[in-house]
Amino acid sequence: MLTKKQLDLLEFIHARMQKDGVPPSFDEMKIALDLRSKSGIHRLITALEERGFIRRLAHRARAIEILRLPDSIGGGNAFEPRVIAGGQSGVDGASKGEDLSAPSVVTAMDLPVMGRIAAGVPIEAISQVSNRISVPSSMLSSNGAHYALEVRGDSMINAGINDGDIVVIRETDTADDGDIVVALVEGHEATLKKIFRRNNTIELEAANPAYKTRSYPADQVKVQGRLVGLIRSY
Repeated sequence: MLTKKQLDLLEFIHARMQKDGVPPSFDEMKIALDLRSKSGIHRLITALEERGFIRRLAHRARAIEILRLPDSIGGGNAFEPRVIAGGQSGVDGASKGEDLSAPSVVTAMDLPVMGRIAAGVPIEAISQVSNRISVPSSMLSSNGAHYALEVRGDSMINAGINDGDIVVIRETDTADDGDIVVALVEGHEATLKKIFRRNNTIELEAANPAYKTRSYPADQVKVQGRLVGLIRSY
């Protein structure tokens, strides 16, 4: 349960990041909430962090990350996928002597790349981290953890997912019909497909007419995550 001031601050930070891609400064927060000093903002930020709504990234220069939102300001809304062109470069750390407690631009976050996923027939599930990739924070949902996978195959090509792309996945065990998900089949094979439920079966549908839709008993398929973004290197 958040106080009104805590909720007002979280909403202000969220709105600014949605609009400009950067969190507001402490001075802007103080003015927006009509507080007399920055110490009040520090206390509100600490309270939001303790309640799991935000995180201050101590290893990044002056960064605040929103982890989740209450339903009253959009926490229950679905996150739409975004596609960018990008590489696998990291983010520079803080300069010596720089204040890490004040907010600034959150340009990217490092996600683990959990190996390769088949966009074709299922392949053996890979759970070991192979490397890490920097992903724009604006691509990530504020709810849940995320990871990345390298795509192998062309069965999702009509959905704009090509062989060699990196897909960004939000961890979840639920999905709506038509969502593109990481599906674990029979406990040991993973594939990237659209999911549909038909009576007591689950259909995993490709986005390429060359591949047939595969049907499985519902208890043999588990959703491991939902697609929220895609990164392509040129």
